Amino acid sequence: MKFTKMHGIGNDYVYVDCVRQKLPADPARLAVAVSDRHFGIGSDGLILICPSERADARMRMFNADGSESEMCGNGIRCVAKFVHDHGIATKPHLTIETGRGVLALDLEVKNGTAERVRVNMGAPILASRDIPTTLSGDPPVNAPLAVEGREFAATCVSMGNPHVTLYVGEEFFATGGRDLVAELGPKIERHAAFPRRINAHFVKVHSPTEVTMRTWERGSGITLACGTGACAVCVAGVLTGRGGRTIVAHLPGGDLELEWSAADNCVYMTGPATEVFSGEWPTA
Repeated sequence: MKFTKMHGIGNDYVYVDCVRQKLPADPARLAVAVSDRHFGIGSDGLILICPSERADARMRMFNADGSESEMCGNGIRCVAKFVHDHGIATKPHLTIETGRGVLALDLEVKNGTAERVRVNMGAPILASRDIPTTLSGDPPVNAPLAVEGREFAATCVSMGNPHVTLYVGEEFFATGGRDLVAELGPKIERHAAFPRRINAHFVKVHSPTEVTMRTWERGSGITLACGTGACAVCVAGVLTGRGGRTIVAHLPGGDLELEWSAADNCVYMTGPATEVFSGEWPTA
Protein backbone atom coordinates (compact mmCIF):
# COMPACT_ATOMS: atom_id res chain seq x y z
CA MET A 1 0.00 0.00 0.00
CA LYS A 2 1.45 3.35 -1.06
CA PHE A 3 1.11 6.19 1.47
CA THR A 4 2.14 9.81 1.92
CA LYS A 5 3.04 11.44 5.24
CA MET A 6 1.72 15.01 5.52
CA HIS A 7 1.09 17.55 8.27
CA GLY A 8 -0.73 20.80 8.94
CA ILE A 9 1.40 22.77 11.43
CA GLY A 10 2.58 19.54 13.06
CA ASN A 11 -0.79 17.74 13.14
CA ASP A 12 0.49 14.77 11.12
CA TYR A 13 -1.37 11.96 9.39
CA VAL A 14 -0.68 9.09 7.04
CA TYR A 15 -2.60 9.69 3.79
CA VAL A 16 -3.67 6.90 1.45
CA ASP A 17 -4.82 7.54 -2.11
CA CYS A 18 -7.90 5.32 -2.40
CA VAL A 19 -8.81 6.89 -5.74
CA ARG A 20 -5.98 4.99 -7.43
CA GLN A 21 -5.66 1.99 -5.12
CA LYS A 22 -7.96 -0.28 -3.14
CA LEU A 23 -9.56 0.83 0.11
CA PRO A 24 -7.80 -0.85 3.06
CA ALA A 25 -9.73 -3.86 4.35
CA ASP A 26 -9.64 -2.70 7.98
CA PRO A 27 -8.92 1.06 8.20
CA ALA A 28 -9.37 1.20 11.98
CA ARG A 29 -6.74 -1.48 12.58
CA LEU A 30 -4.45 0.08 9.98
CA ALA A 31 -4.74 3.47 11.70
CA VAL A 32 -3.47 2.02 14.97
CA ALA A 33 -0.56 0.28 13.25
CA VAL A 34 0.68 3.18 11.12
CA SER A 35 0.23 5.77 13.87
CA ASP A 36 2.63 4.04 16.27
CA ARG A 37 5.65 6.35 16.57
CA HIS A 38 8.02 3.50 17.48
CA PHE A 39 6.83 0.52 15.44
CA GLY A 40 4.87 2.24 12.66
CA ILE A 41 5.18 5.31 10.46
CA GLY A 42 4.25 7.66 13.30
CA SER A 43 1.24 9.97 13.10
CA ASP A 44 -1.85 11.36 14.81
CA GLY A 45 -3.94 9.03 12.66
CA LEU A 46 -4.86 7.84 9.17
CA ILE A 47 -6.70 9.74 6.43
CA LEU A 48 -8.13 8.04 3.37
CA ILE A 49 -8.62 10.06 0.17
CA CYS A 50 -11.53 8.41 -1.61
CA PRO A 51 -13.66 8.99 -4.71
CA SER A 52 -16.80 11.07 -4.25
CA GLU A 53 -19.98 11.47 -6.27
CA ARG A 54 -20.60 14.85 -4.62
CA ALA A 55 -17.17 16.52 -4.57
CA ASP A 56 -13.64 16.39 -5.96
CA ALA A 57 -12.72 13.80 -3.32
CA ARG A 58 -13.94 12.31 -0.04
CA MET A 59 -11.97 12.33 3.22
CA ARG A 60 -12.27 9.61 5.86
CA MET A 61 -10.29 10.25 9.04
CA PHE A 62 -9.26 7.74 11.72
CA ASN A 63 -7.63 8.69 15.03
CA ALA A 64 -4.53 6.98 16.35
CA ASP A 65 -6.72 4.70 18.49
CA GLY A 66 -8.63 3.51 15.42
CA SER A 67 -11.83 5.46 16.08
CA GLU A 68 -13.30 7.23 13.06
CA SER A 69 -13.90 10.97 13.40
CA GLU A 70 -16.22 13.22 11.45
CA MET A 71 -13.74 15.92 10.55
CA CYS A 72 -10.14 17.17 10.79
CA GLY A 73 -9.32 20.78 9.95
CA ASN A 74 -5.57 20.37 9.48
CA GLY A 75 -6.21 17.10 7.69
CA ILE A 76 -8.57 18.55 5.11
CA ARG A 77 -6.01 21.18 4.11
CA CYS A 78 -3.54 18.37 3.43
CA VAL A 79 -6.17 16.40 1.52
CA ALA A 80 -6.70 19.45 -0.71
CA LYS A 81 -2.95 19.76 -1.27
CA PHE A 82 -2.69 16.05 -2.15
CA VAL A 83 -5.68 16.19 -4.50
CA HIS A 84 -4.16 19.20 -6.28
CA ASP A 85 -0.47 18.30 -6.28
CA HIS A 86 -0.98 14.63 -7.19
CA GLY A 87 -3.29 15.37 -10.10
CA ILE A 88 -6.63 14.08 -8.82
CA ALA A 89 -8.15 17.52 -9.41
CA THR A 90 -5.71 20.26 -10.40
CA LYS A 91 -7.82 23.30 -9.54
CA PRO A 92 -7.34 26.27 -7.20
CA HIS A 93 -10.85 25.78 -5.81
CA LEU A 94 -11.82 22.33 -4.52
CA THR A 95 -14.67 20.63 -2.73
CA ILE A 96 -14.04 17.78 -0.29
CA GLU A 97 -16.74 15.49 1.11
CA THR A 98 -16.41 14.86 4.86
CA GLY A 99 -18.48 13.59 7.77
CA ARG A 100 -19.41 17.25 8.21
CA GLY A 101 -20.71 17.52 4.64
CA VAL A 102 -19.09 18.96 1.51
CA LEU A 103 -16.64 21.75 2.29
CA ALA A 104 -15.16 24.34 -0.09
CA LEU A 105 -11.43 25.11 -0.14
CA ASP A 106 -9.31 27.80 -1.82
CA LEU A 107 -5.67 26.93 -2.50
CA GLU A 108 -2.70 29.29 -2.61
CA VAL A 109 -0.58 27.72 -5.36
CA LYS A 110 3.07 28.58 -6.03
CA ASN A 111 5.08 26.97 -8.84
CA GLY A 112 2.38 24.33 -9.27
CA THR A 113 2.31 23.35 -5.58
CA ALA A 114 -0.37 24.17 -3.02
CA GLU A 115 1.25 25.85 -0.02
CA ARG A 116 -1.63 27.30 2.00
CA VAL A 117 -5.32 26.49 2.05
CA ARG A 118 -8.38 28.46 3.17
CA VAL A 119 -11.29 26.25 4.20
CA ASN A 120 -14.92 27.17 4.69
CA MET A 121 -15.52 24.98 7.73
CA GLY A 122 -19.25 25.67 7.78
CA ALA A 123 -21.43 27.12 10.51
CA PRO A 124 -20.70 26.12 14.11
CA ILE A 125 -23.17 23.74 15.73
CA LEU A 126 -24.39 25.31 18.96
CA ALA A 127 -27.30 23.18 20.21
CA SER A 128 -26.20 21.12 23.23
CA ARG A 129 -27.95 17.96 22.02
CA ASP A 130 -26.10 18.19 18.69
CA ILE A 131 -22.62 18.93 20.06
CA PRO A 132 -23.39 16.71 22.10
CA THR A 133 -23.10 17.63 25.77
CA THR A 134 -25.30 17.48 28.84
CA LEU A 135 -23.98 20.84 30.08
CA SER A 136 -26.71 23.46 30.09
CA GLY A 137 -27.08 26.11 27.41
CA ASP A 138 -27.35 26.19 23.61
CA PRO A 139 -24.42 26.21 23.53
CA PRO A 140 -23.02 25.99 27.06
CA VAL A 141 -21.10 29.22 27.66
CA ASN A 142 -18.86 29.45 30.75
CA ALA A 143 -20.66 26.40 32.16
CA PRO A 144 -19.13 24.96 35.36
CA LEU A 145 -17.03 21.83 34.75
CA ALA A 146 -15.25 20.03 37.60
CA VAL A 147 -12.27 17.85 36.70
CA GLU A 148 -9.83 16.29 39.17
CA GLY A 149 -10.63 18.87 41.84
CA ARG A 150 -10.27 21.79 39.42
CA GLU A 151 -13.11 24.06 38.35
CA PHE A 152 -13.28 25.27 34.76
CA ALA A 153 -15.69 27.49 32.86
CA ALA A 154 -16.49 25.42 29.79
CA THR A 155 -17.75 26.67 26.43
CA CYS A 156 -18.82 23.95 23.99
CA VAL A 157 -19.05 24.10 20.21
CA SER A 158 -19.20 21.49 17.45
CA MET A 159 -17.52 21.95 14.09
CA GLY A 160 -18.86 18.62 12.96
CA ASN A 161 -16.91 17.10 15.86
CA PRO A 162 -17.27 18.14 19.52
CA HIS A 163 -15.03 20.67 21.29
CA VAL A 164 -14.79 22.27 24.70
CA THR A 165 -12.80 25.48 25.31
CA LEU A 166 -11.37 26.06 28.78
CA TYR A 167 -9.76 29.43 29.49
CA VAL A 168 -6.59 29.39 31.58
CA GLY A 169 -4.03 31.91 32.76
CA GLU A 170 -0.33 32.28 32.12
CA GLU A 171 0.43 30.11 35.14
CA PHE A 172 -1.11 27.11 33.35
CA PHE A 173 1.57 27.26 30.67
CA ALA A 174 4.31 28.46 32.99
CA THR A 175 3.93 25.49 35.32
CA GLY A 176 4.10 22.64 32.84
CA GLY A 177 1.22 23.19 30.45
CA ARG A 178 1.94 19.97 28.58
CA ASP A 179 1.92 17.99 31.82
CA LEU A 180 -1.42 19.47 32.83
CA VAL A 181 -2.90 18.77 29.39
CA ALA A 182 -1.68 15.17 29.67
CA GLU A 183 -3.16 14.87 33.17
CA LEU A 184 -6.51 16.56 32.58
CA GLY A 185 -7.07 15.88 28.88
CA PRO A 186 -8.12 12.22 29.10
CA LYS A 187 -10.41 12.96 32.05
CA ILE A 188 -12.15 15.73 30.12
CA GLU A 189 -12.33 13.67 26.92
CA ARG A 190 -14.30 10.95 28.72
CA HIS A 191 -16.19 13.17 31.18
CA ALA A 192 -19.82 12.15 31.74
CA ALA A 193 -20.95 15.52 30.33
CA PHE A 194 -19.73 14.47 26.87
CA PRO A 195 -21.54 11.32 25.67
CA ARG A 196 -19.46 10.99 22.48
CA ARG A 197 -16.23 12.12 24.15
CA ILE A 198 -14.76 15.52 23.29
CA ASN A 199 -11.70 17.46 22.13
CA ALA A 200 -10.40 19.68 24.94
CA HIS A 201 -8.61 23.02 24.39
CA PHE A 202 -6.81 25.04 27.07
CA VAL A 203 -6.70 28.66 25.92
CA LYS A 204 -4.87 31.80 27.02
CA VAL A 205 -6.22 35.07 25.60
CA HIS A 206 -3.60 37.68 24.69
CA SER A 207 -6.00 40.14 23.05
CA PRO A 208 -9.33 40.06 21.21
CA THR A 209 -7.41 39.00 18.08
CA GLU A 210 -4.79 36.60 19.48
CA VAL A 211 -4.81 33.43 21.59
CA THR A 212 -2.48 30.59 22.52
CA MET A 213 -3.98 27.12 22.82
CA ARG A 214 -3.01 23.58 23.82
CA THR A 215 -5.07 20.59 22.77
CA TRP A 216 -6.01 17.11 23.90
CA GLU A 217 -7.63 15.42 20.89
CA ARG A 218 -10.29 12.79 21.22
CA GLY A 219 -8.72 9.47 20.25
CA SER A 220 -5.20 10.83 19.68
CA GLY A 221 -4.09 12.61 22.86
CA ILE A 222 -1.79 15.64 22.81
CA THR A 223 -1.30 16.97 19.29
CA LEU A 224 0.71 19.90 17.97
CA ALA A 225 -2.38 21.44 16.37
CA CYS A 226 -6.13 21.00 15.90
CA GLY A 227 -7.82 22.88 13.06
CA THR A 228 -11.43 22.23 14.02
CA GLY A 229 -10.42 23.04 17.60
CA ALA A 230 -8.98 26.42 16.57
CA CYS A 231 -12.26 27.15 14.79
CA ALA A 232 -14.19 26.24 17.94
CA VAL A 233 -11.90 28.47 20.01
CA CYS A 234 -12.62 31.38 17.66
CA VAL A 235 -16.36 30.85 18.11
CA ALA A 236 -16.00 30.44 21.88
CA GLY A 237 -14.12 33.73 22.07
CA VAL A 238 -17.03 35.59 20.51
CA LEU A 239 -19.63 33.76 22.63
CA THR A 240 -17.81 34.57 25.88
CA GLY A 241 -16.92 38.14 24.91
CA ARG A 242 -13.20 37.39 25.06
CA GLY A 243 -12.41 37.60 21.36
CA GLY A 244 -13.32 39.09 18.03
CA ARG A 245 -14.56 37.31 14.94
CA THR A 246 -11.08 37.33 13.35
CA ILE A 247 -8.17 35.89 15.33
CA VAL A 248 -4.76 34.28 15.08
CA ALA A 249 -4.38 31.11 17.13
CA HIS A 250 -0.88 30.10 18.24
CA LEU A 251 -0.54 26.32 18.53
CA PRO A 252 2.62 24.35 19.35
CA GLY A 253 3.08 23.48 15.65
CA GLY A 254 2.40 26.94 14.23
CA ASP A 255 -0.32 29.53 13.64
CA LEU A 256 -3.79 29.40 12.13
CA GLU A 257 -5.90 32.32 10.92
CA LEU A 258 -9.59 32.09 11.83
CA GLU A 259 -12.66 34.11 10.96
CA TRP A 260 -16.25 33.53 12.12
CA SER A 261 -18.01 35.48 9.40
CA ALA A 262 -20.99 37.59 10.41
CA ALA A 263 -22.12 37.58 6.78
CA ASP A 264 -22.77 33.84 6.37
CA ASN A 265 -22.20 32.45 9.92
CA CYS A 266 -19.43 30.17 8.60
CA VAL A 267 -15.98 29.75 10.11
CA TYR A 268 -13.02 30.16 7.76
CA MET A 269 -9.63 28.65 8.57
CA THR A 270 -6.37 29.41 6.75
CA GLY A 271 -3.06 27.62 7.23
CA PRO A 272 -0.24 25.70 5.54
CA ALA A 273 -0.20 22.10 4.32
CA THR A 274 3.08 20.20 4.05
CA GLU A 275 4.06 16.93 2.39
CA VAL A 276 6.90 15.14 4.21
CA PHE A 277 7.60 11.86 2.41
CA SER A 278 6.01 8.89 0.63
CA GLY A 279 6.55 5.17 1.03
CA GLU A 280 4.98 1.73 0.99
CA TRP A 281 3.35 -0.13 3.87
CA PRO A 282 3.21 -3.95 3.75
CA THR A 283 -0.37 -5.20 3.42
CA ALA A 284 0.13 -8.99 3.39
